Amino acid sequence: MKNKNLLLIGSLAASMLFVNCSDDDATQQLNDLPNPADAQTATALAEANLLLTSIATDGGTPYDADNPVLTFQPDENVFIPSVLGLDYRIDRTLAPEGPTVRLPLFQGWETTPGGPRETHYIITESSNEAQARELGIIWAPRMAQAANTPGAQNATWTEDGRLVFEGSVDFSPLRSLTPGGAPADESNELLELVSFPPASVTPGAEADANWSSYVTLPSGVVINAQIMANETGLHDRIPHGNGNPALEQQDNQDNPNIDREGAAVVLQLLDGWHDGRAYYFHIVTDTSDPGPATIELGVYAPRLANLPTFGAFPGGSMLPFSPTANGILPEANNPDGFQGLNTPSSSPRQINDPTNTFPIDPSNVSYAPMWDAHITEFTVPAEDRVILKSFAQVNELLANGTLVPFRGNNAELAAQTNTLSDDLTPTGAIINCPVISQPLGSAIGRIIGQPTN
Repeated sequence: MKNKNLLLIGSLAASMLFVNCSDDDATQQLNDLPNPADAQTATALAEANLLLTSIATDGGTPYDADNPVLTFQPDENVFIPSVLGLDYRIDRTLAPEGPTVRLPLFQGWETTPGGPRETHYIITESSNEAQARELGIIWAPRMAQAANTPGAQNATWTEDGRLVFEGSVDFSPLRSLTPGGAPADESNELLELVSFPPASVTPGAEADANWSSYVTLPSGVVINAQIMANETGLHDRIPHGNGNPALEQQDNQDNPNIDREGAAVVLQLLDGWHDGRAYYFHIVTDTSDPGPATIELGVYAPRLANLPTFGAFPGGSMLPFSPTANGILPEANNPDGFQGLNTPSSSPRQINDPTNTFPIDPSNVSYAPMWDAHITEFTVPAEDRVILKSFAQVNELLANGTLVPFRGNNAELAAQTNTLSDDLTPTGAIINCPVISQPLGSAIGRIIGQPTN
């Protein structure tokens, strides 16, 4: 059993930054920095050092910002430079699990009623630019708005430099989804909803009341961290099976797609649309509502509902995105694919992920990985519906009546300003969707680095 006595990060960070000083002198030097932001960055860099050291200890290759293992081509458009591999094959006959990403895996501890429990997690964003660079993840300054709020959890460090989270995740539930729907709206007989909203859902994982993937570190920096595995099972976004019937059970701890001894995990990517382009590859880690958690294979984490809402940058800690309730089904064989919350599979093994529409990508300083679902409904027959490829298109179709806000959106939240759509109301359902990349079509089919363990 590893030593889990907790230390203050300040003294630990200082001892790493000022190796020629005593602990007391180092702490004083850290405190004497003239700009509080400089002091936070110094500590944030020390925290990055702890995390990278843990990767090396666990048998992985820590990211080196000055000498990265992978160099990406411009058409690959990768936002997280520390990724260990990408499989851009979308042909399921060649890649049964579809496009995937392999990410560094960190070991830490959850807090449970029975005591600390070993856990493994990923990090995709940081609110501190220097820390993000060192870890090879996305800099998302908007996340800083969530620091020490009711929607974020706090973390501490062990003596051996492992994060201890306040909350925990239970992966033991078996995901289930029963398709539902809704009768036509009185204002338009075409507004009958098929499959969505589901009649019933059971997310494949559920977090306790203390868990949030927005984690405030002792430095005050906010990171986006998501548990991938613990003794209760594995995250549902980890591919399982790979043609081997012995591995069909999602929570099989022998799944090769999670490599604890090599500090790496493989995750299925979801597609989406942004700025008129497909292949907005992202993952779903956790959500504040059991519905999207089930539909998109995430963790149901109710604490996320307490995060500061969206607003003009830098206000708020999240952004709006737009699923549609009644989009184009796979059997329509549309050349641009399918889209809609009516498309996901009811099988425990997800086949069809909804391809939602997003307003910005991580190259924009206003980006955040937490998204509030602003759902639309088509008011036209199925044969006249189109794939929604950009927020500009969504707003145009809202203005001419082709789309209307989903009847299940939250009218009480309609007055909240999201700055990206005047006509679309939010649901209040928060989905954590870190964006990995948005390659051009020329990169599709390519295998980059080592995408498997």
